[in-house]
Amino acid sequence: MRVLFVSLPERSHVYCMTPLAWAMAAAGHEVRMATSPMATGLVTGAGLTAVPVGPEHDVHQGMAGNRDSQDSEFSDWNDPGPDGMTWENVLLRYQISVRYGFAVYNDPMIDDLVAFARHWRPGLVVWDPLAYAGGLAAKAVGAAHARYMCWADVWGAMRATFLRLRGDRTDDPLGDWLGERAAAHGFGFTEDLVVGEATVDPLPASLGVPTGSARVPVRHVPYNGRAVVEGWLREPPARPRVCLTLGTSNSERYGGDFVPVADIVAAVAELDVEVVAALVPRQRAELGAVPPNVRVVEFLALHTVLDGCSAVIHHGGFGSFAAALVAGVPQLVVTTRISDHVLRARRLADAGAGLYLASGGLRPEAVRDAVARLVDEPGFAKGAAAARAEALAHPAPSEIVGRLTGA
Repeated sequence: MRVLFVSLPERSHVYCMTPLAWAMAAAGHEVRMATSPMATGLVTGAGLTAVPVGPEHDVHQGMAGNRDSQDSEFSDWNDPGPDGMTWENVLLRYQISVRYGFAVYNDPMIDDLVAFARHWRPGLVVWDPLAYAGGLAAKAVGAAHARYMCWADVWGAMRATFLRLRGDRTDDPLGDWLGERAAAHGFGFTEDLVVGEATVDPLPASLGVPTGSARVPVRHVPYNGRAVVEGWLREPPARPRVCLTLGTSNSERYGGDFVPVADIVAAVAELDVEVVAALVPRQRAELGAVPPNVRVVEFLALHTVLDGCSAVIHHGGFGSFAAALVAGVPQLVVTTRISDHVLRARRLADAGAGLYLASGGLRPEAVRDAVARLVDEPGFAKGAAAARAEALAHPAPSEIVGRLTGA
């Protein structure tokens, strides 16, 4: 079968779906991954065949110019159930998200992607939950299609809440936008353009949200791009090892991090631990001199270091969260309110597998004290081990290929 993956041009989105794309190819299927031209190198670097679709766009320029949007009410999808939303609130969220997010990402891709699908004729399209262009391409050629989650499914849960609260109203910003794009290619809007025909979900059910969508569990397989097991990683740490990673998206896309990196490193280094700070060059430049128990590394593949860690501090991105989850490492999530970051952090804390701190007004000593708890209190290691067991109980990507392809 020909299988087309569709991703927004973001590293974390491409990397999250990569292991399933590998599994499809290893099973003998023809695989392509379509995304904006700016992300072609991410796809080919993962050993996959890229299909650049559409012109470039300026979404990242908009992010850098609107840093406050990451912690705004309208970027916050952490409470998507009907108890946490009013009709006015959910409607406004969709109005803003469609205009300034979904359309900006997808509109440049849609026509070219549909044209490629009609040329290549995939039998299955797998799309990231915000790459709505993927669902449109699948419908245009009658292909089966599924979303691949790299979040808790707040997008499906919010849609269910929207439909429940709408009642007899006709307002539907997301449906109207998708309907217009579908009509331009000869078909009409249906709800599977929002939630897919199935949802491939690596997040354990206890850490996610119910949506009513057909769910296909899958085990998360960490992929971070180029990965090298350095010599120092082969030696057991003399003290508890704590990894700090703030990802690359904030620094690259939003023009800087939302937490004081240098202050956090200095505060955590006060503990009797070894700190591994995995930073991009921009973050490294902010540090200056570091204490002797701090090792600063650039471009470290997170999964190569987590096995030896007693705790990890990160920004809430799904790649970091899920890599730590399957490694069984207690997590301190220091994050803004964007998308589902707070929801996952709180679910993890409720499971006794980590702690959550809001990035706004963050005090470095609060990070230090939270890390001390994760390292010293054995309950967190136990909670992280239980969460890991739930995550690893999901079938491997190779085991769901047949279910998705009908083989």
